[in-house]
Amino acid sequence: MWSLLQTLWQVFRHMFHRRETLLYPEHKPALAPRYRGRIILSRDPDGQERCVACYLCAVACPVDCIALQATEDPTGRRYPAFFRINFSRCIFCGMCEEACPTEAIQLTPDFEMSEYARPNLVYEKEHLLIDGPGKYPDYNFYRVAGLAVGGKDKGQAEHEQAPTNVRSLLP
Repeated sequence: MWSLLQTLWQVFRHMFHRRETLLYPEHKPALAPRYRGRIILSRDPDGQERCVACYLCAVACPVDCIALQATEDPTGRRYPAFFRINFSRCIFCGMCEEACPTEAIQLTPDFEMSEYARPNLVYEKEHLLIDGPGKYPDYNFYRVAGLAVGGKDKGQAEHEQAPTNVRSLLP
């Protein structure tokens, strides 16, 4: 009998408290500044794909949810023929973003990715590739890599920085 009275007292006490429930579509939850959500592929400031298909993201992924295949265009620039991420397996750890040397893979604060069918959670390159440069607007891998691209020697391509002479950095 005593436990019944205690329970009723607890219910009565909480009846007049302010509710903490948020109505989701109208009120979005506050996300942490370093929240890792949906994965995207960004582009160079020139508008071309940043990904050079180096496979480092696929190797760094602990659940093996990234698959890609490398190919080259006639000018010698590498890019992925296909890039596939299975979001039903992804744990959003951010290791692919850290491993990417070209800043092509970026995790965004988007968290609304629910689907009714599991095959719909496999995103192809067309779904991942965005039009802008993402978090790093001025970075262009081919400007600083020192690679011969487009039939031009190192440092001769348009908007490319000249290669650094390593001996000039010595004391």
